[in-house]
Amino acid sequence: MARILIVEDNETMREGMVEVARGMGHQPAACPDGESGIAAFRESGFDLVITDLRMEKGDGMQVLREVKKLNSEVPVMIVTAYGSVEGAVDAVREGAFDYLTKPVSPGELRIRIERALEVAGLKRERERLEAENLYLKEEEGRSRENEIIGGSPLLREVLERAEKIAPTDSSVIITGESGTGKELLARAIHRLSSRRDGPFIKIDCGAYAETLIESELFGYEKGAFTGALRRKPGRFELADGGTIFLDEIGELSPAMQVKLLRVLQEREFERVGGVETIRADVRVVSATHRDLREEIKKGRFREDLFYRLNVIGISLPPLRERREDIPLLAEHFRTKLKARTRREIEGFSPGALAVLAEYHWPGNVRELENAVEQAMVLASASVVGEGDLPNWVFTGRKKASWSLETEGKTLDEIIRAVEKDLIERAIQKTGGNKAEAARILGIKPGALYYKINTYRIQC
Repeated sequence: MARILIVEDNETMREGMVEVARGMGHQPAACPDGESGIAAFRESGFDLVITDLRMEKGDGMQVLREVKKLNSEVPVMIVTAYGSVEGAVDAVREGAFDYLTKPVSPGELRIRIERALEVAGLKRERERLEAENLYLKEEEGRSRENEIIGGSPLLREVLERAEKIAPTDSSVIITGESGTGKELLARAIHRLSSRRDGPFIKIDCGAYAETLIESELFGYEKGAFTGALRRKPGRFELADGGTIFLDEIGELSPAMQVKLLRVLQEREFERVGGVETIRADVRVVSATHRDLREEIKKGRFREDLFYRLNVIGISLPPLRERREDIPLLAEHFRTKLKARTRREIEGFSPGALAVLAEYHWPGNVRELENAVEQAMVLASASVVGEGDLPNWVFTGRKKASWSLETEGKTLDEIIRAVEKDLIERAIQKTGGNKAEAARILGIKPGALYYKINTYRIQC
């Protein structure tokens, strides 16, 4: 259904064109002269404008020029009498889509309306696809592996929750420290959803200045500001039929929070500098490293927006709370980084894995990847040893060789042995105080008790 503005001073003809448009299933609005027509377009915006050429208060040429200033992509059809065909041709030269001569038959009007809307629709779709392709090319150049690695109980719990909520269209907010893999989880939710064949569009809300974030989210019209040389669809428009991922949602300014809330409530928006109302069918997944409830208390985040975003919440645990995943992640990054580092590294020594497992990882998975890459580049042999690791992973720990027997063991067996040994050391160090041991290991007491039972550790 299109919104059509009809500007015609002849009441009979005006009402006739309104009936034709309404009979086609469109939503027509009628004005008796050019001045009121221009005002109506400024206020609401339309998908198509049909205007008489000769009128007393503002003629069709004025309507054409003003519409093109406000939105150059909206087609304008000129209606003229036989004696003014030359003027209609001039209007076409100035940007009118088409012209009709009076009297206009209902059948001819229907054909012209269909053609104008079809051409305009194809043009919008082409622009959307061009913008989407450009976005996807940019993403491809900086994309990361989109698989979540790990088998720890905490991570399995997160993934099971994601599987349950993925088939719905409910808004999801993912919380967790920086570097825990919030974007990877958002992509996993999208892949498991009914929107998997639609686009996954992301935007880092903290990466843009307040003056730019609105145009990135909602797009802009040609001439909306200096440098806006053509219309650009926004991320919401590109995500139509798919998922939009709003990363670092807690960084939005109060003014942008208000605008985003309106979009989430009404599922419609306008491009910057435009008057056309655009509707987008999107599923919203957002993420933040901030405690938004605390931000609400401090007046920095809107409570109504929070409840719109937080229909379902998922919390990603930091890496220090799932240390058993560290060897698996290190091996994953070793394989991934072979091409970039141009090193044929075969694996990690038990001592190196132990150091990685003991470090507290404030930068989480992202920091671990950086550590693995540095170690691979600097490794003096085909196996990364303890001495190849960056100095900062030894924080609070003296370099020491690991004494576990690894001959003939699988990677999973080595990982379990390393984890069991670390737990035994922590319990021994604290004199059997399990709560303190859990704090040293950086895991929750419940997780520690689970591991003690799993490994049958005597304490």
